[in-house]
Amino acid sequence: MTATSLPSADADFGRGAGSVAPTLVPASLSRTDMALIGGLALLSVALLFWATRDPVLAGGFLAGLAVAASGLLFVRRLFPAAAAGEVAAPDWAMLRQALAHDDIAIAITDRAGRMVCANDLFATWFGGFVTPPGLPLEGQGADRLKNAGRAAWRDGEGHADDIAVGALHLRAQVTRSGQAEDYLVWRFSAPEQLDLLSEIARHLDGPAGRTLGQAGVMGALVSAEGRLRAANPAFLLRALGEGDQAHYAGRDVSPMLRLGEGGSLFFAREGERATPLRLIQIPLAPADSGGPIFLALIDEEFGPADRGTAQTYVETLLSLLPFGLAMVDRDGRFLYMNRAFIRAAGVAEGRMPRYPGDLVVGEDKGPLADMIRRHSSGQQVGGDLSIRLAGQSDEPVSMRVVGVRGLGEAAVLLSLKDSSEESRLKRQVAQQSKMQAVGQLAGGVAHDFNNILTAVLGSCDLMLMRHTPGDSDYDDIQHIRSNANRAASLTRQLLAFSRQQTLRPQILQLPDVISEVSHLLKRLMGDTVELAVHHGRGLGAVRADPVQLEQVIINLAVNARDAMMPGGGTLTIETYPVAASTVREMGSEIMPPADYSALKISDTGAGIPADVLPKIFEPFFTTKDVGKGTGLGLSTVYGIVKQSAGFIFADSKPGEGASFTIYLPVHRAAGDTPATPPPAARPKKSQWGTGTILLVEDEDMVRAVAERALTRAGYSVVAARQGEEGLERFETMDTVDLVISDVVMPVMDGPAMVRAMRAKRPGLPVLFMSGYAEEQLRQSIDIANVAFLPKPFSVAQLAEAVSMALDEAAHRGDHG
Repeated sequence: MTATSLPSADADFGRGAGSVAPTLVPASLSRTDMALIGGLALLSVALLFWATRDPVLAGGFLAGLAVAASGLLFVRRLFPAAAAGEVAAPDWAMLRQALAHDDIAIAITDRAGRMVCANDLFATWFGGFVTPPGLPLEGQGADRLKNAGRAAWRDGEGHADDIAVGALHLRAQVTRSGQAEDYLVWRFSAPEQLDLLSEIARHLDGPAGRTLGQAGVMGALVSAEGRLRAANPAFLLRALGEGDQAHYAGRDVSPMLRLGEGGSLFFAREGERATPLRLIQIPLAPADSGGPIFLALIDEEFGPADRGTAQTYVETLLSLLPFGLAMVDRDGRFLYMNRAFIRAAGVAEGRMPRYPGDLVVGEDKGPLADMIRRHSSGQQVGGDLSIRLAGQSDEPVSMRVVGVRGLGEAAVLLSLKDSSEESRLKRQVAQQSKMQAVGQLAGGVAHDFNNILTAVLGSCDLMLMRHTPGDSDYDDIQHIRSNANRAASLTRQLLAFSRQQTLRPQILQLPDVISEVSHLLKRLMGDTVELAVHHGRGLGAVRADPVQLEQVIINLAVNARDAMMPGGGTLTIETYPVAASTVREMGSEIMPPADYSALKISDTGAGIPADVLPKIFEPFFTTKDVGKGTGLGLSTVYGIVKQSAGFIFADSKPGEGASFTIYLPVHRAAGDTPATPPPAARPKKSQWGTGTILLVEDEDMVRAVAERALTRAGYSVVAARQGEEGLERFETMDTVDLVISDVVMPVMDGPAMVRAMRAKRPGLPVLFMSGYAEEQLRQSIDIANVAFLPKPFSVAQLAEAVSMALDEAAHRGDHG
């Protein structure tokens, strides 16, 4: 395999895209340069003679120049590589050799995002030398890879797991490198998978194969065609001799063995004095598939009394193999099982089973016993049986049963694949897919609900303009408006769970956040719950939205209070640092090793039942009585923590309380800019104005409320039902001071309509309104100089947003 530089050829590797060719000073001067220097020297002598009229002085000056030039030339030739400013060219051939790899695709890009170098495997996996992160990845893989590249520029290293190119699933590691740290090294690797045949071949050719030979076992891996793929040194020495082992792979095994009288087996090259052999065949694939076979040969030097020694040799062989194998006698009892089999079967230490049926659930005991009975007395063939292990009843596994001969008491060989890692990955993917699907559903529900709430709130505001406090309808309208605002808070919780809300992160310390919210917590807890706060030393700063983080603490504290009622108890809030080494010791499958600041909230309540614990972060799941909970509290906590790049874990034992631990990564970047202040901190704008507004909204009730509100505020409004109609109205209007448009609409959405309008009027002011989150929409819209108004909004908020958008457009000098 060779690495490839782009786009230069091998001889000009250093001048590829994004690289800088070194500047070299020539070791000798050209003839033209020497003639020029000589001419200047003679001119200097002539000027000196003209000025002094002294031939002796001029001749001495000429002689001095000649001596100096001769000395410089001598030194130049004596030390040609020491010329000033000479820079050694980088060894690009060595770099190409270093990039050559059989199972890792590598590419190097510079700070300008240009490809510098890549190996051939990179081109094979990605269909050519495509510059990362712009690779043809499936699903969210492109976004994960972009985020990994940003993290590498910022922190020195970034990771992206589970990115897919077609059916190929990869893991990416991005590292900032170079003397000036202005290059990114992109490494792509496939998750490690156990290749059974390669593992056996590697063990046979290594120390394990030599250990088998010392124990008297000659092992060989043979293909379905009878060709030798791998063998240990003991087999090669007996079968081929000392001088014929160099190129054994692919040779036919049958000429190496011969059958004697009585069916005894011998090595052919050992002649008549050969020692008889006992052959053990271990199929490595279903019998009807014609797969490879592992052969183990043992000298038949012992009689029936020494059968135990042969079995000991076989047990030694099985213990060295990387896959689970066990031997069973004719009565169906275990004789031996290797460590891989014990691990795959989930056998507890000190509780070795007696029968294979002890490993499986009750429904599978009979079929497994019948299959073992058939193979223990029948032919030497194998079969597969799908079983469910007693400790893993939800995950069926495949057990292979093979009848064997010549192993003393052993009659059946069982093989079991360790699928614990595969099962864990399946559960993790299933959980992520479920949470992602529920999050998308929650975001869609929040969007539609926000449209309804916008119409309700707007209608209430318009009616309140016609009523004054004391009127018979005033209190009813206020009651409707209050409940609509409560519903709006539920939609914000839905967006928080689906990680689609807009966060305004700041660099902060966890103790400061807890101090700000502690007074409110004391009032919420009441007299029966004691609040205890403990802070650890050496806490690192974190980057999070303080308002949302306070909401997390309040939600967890209120749940803890409810769990301790009516008797009360103690609510404990702790903060402490967690080093990367501690994370590694924890062995978490989800949280990568790094430095974290932890926030732990514990209570002394009744605890969470084991069957409920896996479901607590799901939206709308609640154990409270009807009418006492929405089921969105913990799902909101989960969404905020995950959107802040953190992790949250729940731990509980019934009767011993529950604890929630939040891990937020320590923020180490320097030169942070202050967070953008929330919209509420900005000065309020006027509720009245003038100008012509084009309003485009597909929801009739929202459009009607917005049109009435803007008209009452003094604006001239032209309304359209969807994007195409909005374009038609735009063509007929002489002046448009502002376009207010929904984002998601049928046929033509808001961003597409605005792009078409700005193609004719580049300075057109635009105000987008949507039930989705601003942060999510800004990433997908990609249009400069647009304002955003989240739904649901009141009449006053709409008027204020319009006034602010017009003022910002006037400040920029934009016009319609």
